[in-house]
Amino acid sequence: MAYIPTGREMIDPFRALESAGIRVGMRVADFGCGTLGHYVFPAAQLVGQDGKVYAVDILKSVLGGIEGRAKMERATNVEAVWGDIERDRGVRLGDSSLDMVILANNLFMSRHRSGMMGEIARVLKPNGRLAIIEWKPTGLTIGPDRKDLVPSDEARRLAESAGLVQVGEFDPGRFHYGLIFAKR
Repeated sequence: MAYIPTGREMIDPFRALESAGIRVGMRVADFGCGTLGHYVFPAAQLVGQDGKVYAVDILKSVLGGIEGRAKMERATNVEAVWGDIERDRGVRLGDSSLDMVILANNLFMSRHRSGMMGEIARVLKPNGRLAIIEWKPTGLTIGPDRKDLVPSDEARRLAESAGLVQVGEFDPGRFHYGLIFAKR
């Protein structure tokens, strides 16, 4: 039986976020944060008390879990925000209000990818960054169904169609690719 890593073994969120350019004092949102807040809590540590991390998800049960963990960890710079990341103005964050948006493992699930990219572009400040972390084809049976995968060139096209410009790439791990875009 093949060993398949999980959690931080699969992707070290600290390394990925540092590679994407997260810094102390930033205002960051994790779009589609998920139950565990795999990027939310590392981002909260990296931005420090002068920064803010918005954990955005459409599932209220997910946000309840994030709020509970934030209280338990005393992460006072984390705020759970209900939002539909695929819809124009679906996230209750202001225009040009964020330094970075994290979009990790959400493109493959989205049926309204261009809407999602438009919403990301709306909330990013000029020169704000989008960090995309997405599954890549590996030949293994890990991850989403192969037909649902979003190749990096498609992710690039989607971001560019929303007015974002690619400014870098990073290696989040064996099973994922990482792209960095900026709002100009």
